[in-house]
Amino acid sequence: MSERLRLVVAGAGAVGREHIARVRTNAACVLVGIADPAPSSAAFAESLGVAHADGLDALLDAVRPDGVILSTPNVLHVWGALTCIARGIAVLVEKPVADTVADALRLVDAVERSGVPVLVGHHRRYSAVLEAAQELVRSGELGALVAVQGSALFHEPAAYFVDAPHRRQRGAGPILTNMVHEIDSLRLLAGEIVEVQAFVSNARRGFEVEDSASIGLRFANGALGSFMLSDVAASSRSWEQTSGENPAYPRDPSEACYLLSGERGSLAVPTLRLQAAEAEPSWFEPMRERRLSSLPADPLLRQLDHFCDVIRRSAPPRVSVRDATQSLRATLAIAEAAASGRPVRCDAIMA
Repeated sequence: MSERLRLVVAGAGAVGREHIARVRTNAACVLVGIADPAPSSAAFAESLGVAHADGLDALLDAVRPDGVILSTPNVLHVWGALTCIARGIAVLVEKPVADTVADALRLVDAVERSGVPVLVGHHRRYSAVLEAAQELVRSGELGALVAVQGSALFHEPAAYFVDAPHRRQRGAGPILTNMVHEIDSLRLLAGEIVEVQAFVSNARRGFEVEDSASIGLRFANGALGSFMLSDVAASSRSWEQTSGENPAYPRDPSEACYLLSGERGSLAVPTLRLQAAEAEPSWFEPMRERRLSSLPADPLLRQLDHFCDVIRRSAPPRVSVRDATQSLRATLAIAEAAASGRPVRCDAIMA
């Protein structure tokens, strides 16, 4: 095996520590530093025997890594990525890639001018379940997609808002916090989203931000979609609670959170329950049913393996900044539709 890649992680919060844990167990790379201004992060870095700095610039100058994983607050994603690009260092930046489409496009330009690889951490793209579903859709067995239904229905505990009061205020809420993950998954499965509309409600908690949203989606291929989102719904119909890919959440293997329906069949995800017409589709005729199979896999670990390939320039980023910008654009279009009360075309979101 070639020499292990030297990685640093910027941001040692909950997400950063998930990355750190995987870097420390991966034979292809080694953790050499942590950048985080929090007082506790210096002791954490010391306990791991790696370098520490309050800021990313100082750490990069001190240890000169091969790659950087950015798990900083969203507002720092573009700045951090540009800092790495200026030094010619490959970077994995957590999603969402930016706060605004304008900032994301600024990063797109920097990546494409410099040639420095930047991978965006939409880790569900490495889900074995979603890969199996995507392959089935592409095979044509469902026929042309007609309808896409999705849900992220879960209940945040009261402590979630007590520990971080900003989560009650504008700029937070489940659309901006959670929906970019769902949009990216739906784009992977069903293609580009061209127009959205949304109804929102804050009736249950009464915060400045919504607690529930009903979202309409129009896909470029002609399919229509609907999505129910709520962080106050006592339900297990969310990706985290149905996929079993994050052990922090109890799993309900009987539920699905996506349904892809085509002219010849439908696929529930993540259960991978496929129903397909035997001959000419008709609601008077029974459908044959089977379950697709997929091997359990840790998406974050698979993403790290891929990032190592990206650093070595042996593979292009699976999720480029330009690709991730489309997921951000559709998410911000939903927020605009909710605020304006009218349908919004995704390509109209430029700032």
